[in-house]
Amino acid sequence: MMEEYKSDIVAWFDRNINSRRAPVLGIERHRIETDGEGVTTLVGFYGCPLKCKYCINQHCHGYKQRWQMISAKQLYREIKIDNIYMNMTGGGVTFGGGEPCLRADYIREFRNICEKEWKINLETSLYVDTKVIETLIPIVDSFIVDIKDLNPQIYSSYTGKPIELLMANLKLLASKKVQDKVNVRVPLIPNYNTPTNQKQSVTTLEDMGFNDIELFNYIVPEHG
Repeated sequence: MMEEYKSDIVAWFDRNINSRRAPVLGIERHRIETDGEGVTTLVGFYGCPLKCKYCINQHCHGYKQRWQMISAKQLYREIKIDNIYMNMTGGGVTFGGGEPCLRADYIREFRNICEKEWKINLETSLYVDTKVIETLIPIVDSFIVDIKDLNPQIYSSYTGKPIELLMANLKLLASKKVQDKVNVRVPLIPNYNTPTNQKQSVTTLEDMGFNDIELFNYIVPEHG
């Protein structure tokens, strides 16, 4: 009887305590085909390695009071209320931010405890160590990549970082033959690139085997 009691305690700790925690900026439910197939829930993480001039989410930099630490198990319990919508539409969970790839271990844990039918999508800049992307490939259904621009000077000027890490990760995805899991977004960035630069980026991506490529225009936020 005592052993059974101890077993119950261990199980309770596993469910409620022994789970990775991460700073989450917000959780947005019932998104329809805006960041992945079907009905998705968007989870935004705090923190990003880039300093983009027209960052659409300044809260991921320096606004620490705006996020809360949430465990992977807590997140699953909150999101599973929409399980029926996700399963009926082929949807799931989209992790954004900030940079979700900084939370690879957290995402892996969430994948292991959530419904197998859920799609796991990442809205990412791919600006993390290449080994991190390699670990995420088997568990992610869709990478939604905002590359900014593939001209090294434009990229560096806009993000404050050199382009080599992004290029290494694009080449990794291409070498793993998972281009069908990658939607690449190529923006027109006011004051930084031109439609000609966009076309050059598209050509480079197509030469690497990427076909799901989306052109769009950045809208400069008021703080920009």
